[in-house]
Amino acid sequence: MKLLSVVIPCYNSEEYMRYCIESLLPGGEGVELLIVNDGSVDKTGEIADEYANRYPTIVKAIHQENGGHGEAVNTGIRNATGSYFKVVDSDDWVDIRAYLKVLQSIRSFVMEQKKVDMIISNFVYEKEGAKYKKVMKYENVLPIGEIFSWDDIKPFRKGQYLLMHSLIYRTQLVRESGLVLPKHTFYVDNLFVYAPLQYVKTMYYINVDFYRYFIGREDQSVQEKIMIKRIDQQIKVNKLMIDHVPLNSITNPNLREYLLHHLEIVTVVSAILLIRSGTPENLQKKKELWKYIKEKDVELYHDIRYGIMGQLMNLPGRPGRSISVGAYKISQKLVGFN
Repeated sequence: MKLLSVVIPCYNSEEYMRYCIESLLPGGEGVELLIVNDGSVDKTGEIADEYANRYPTIVKAIHQENGGHGEAVNTGIRNATGSYFKVVDSDDWVDIRAYLKVLQSIRSFVMEQKKVDMIISNFVYEKEGAKYKKVMKYENVLPIGEIFSWDDIKPFRKGQYLLMHSLIYRTQLVRESGLVLPKHTFYVDNLFVYAPLQYVKTMYYINVDFYRYFIGREDQSVQEKIMIKRIDQQIKVNKLMIDHVPLNSITNPNLREYLLHHLEIVTVVSAILLIRSGTPENLQKKKELWKYIKEKDVELYHDIRYGIMGQLMNLPGRPGRSISVGAYKISQKLVGFN
């Protein structure tokens, strides 16, 4: 059995996927790389087959009709044979020295039969043109180098949260969670992170800058203008997060606090994008989103709506919306996210 399965979702990725794959090959025979060609119309499929032929015991090329990022991840989950499961997007890469440390830890868990549900590491915002590269670290909230539970964590600060880039899940846990990501939907990485957390009991934090998250392509889904165009998909994922994890059923206070914290961030992003678009239709969608949350869980609605960020996102009138946008821009600079 492989230690780690890495799924690389690829759609028209010929220009940058080699760099991603090459960064992962040093994992050697302990790793399987599942390159999922999601209906590409360029040379992505050929490149995937090339690597599968060159490294037949490490790389597997999977070709499917276009189903979107979520369906590519679903395919990875279905085909993974490794003890642990990681998603690396085709325009991102990993730091080799950090990678080897992560694999060393996984090997020890498997050899010693230690059940660790989730491994956490740092990631770097590789933002094109930025002089300072923001690193998302967790050393102030998580124990380092030991197996721990939700009881052992400290509160996450504003803007600090777990992304797909931070996490490696135990493969069987993801499968047993029943997670199936929706097809043809952007921003499902939030759901991939969020939904299985309710089943996580044990964790391990490796304080290395492992994942390099590239931000800079004009057609990238996280660019603000594109996110506004795809706002219905952002709202869809936002609602699915609420549906998948009923927070009133979470008994561990630290886990509930983290889930609330993460959901608050996603909801604030949804709200600010709707405000930024400036259209009456999208301002109505903002009201409908708050209504949806309230109907699902009144306590959750009050926690988010009347928190600091929730109040900032709901200041009345055009002047209020200007203040909301200003506050969001400041938080972008302070935290470093897109």
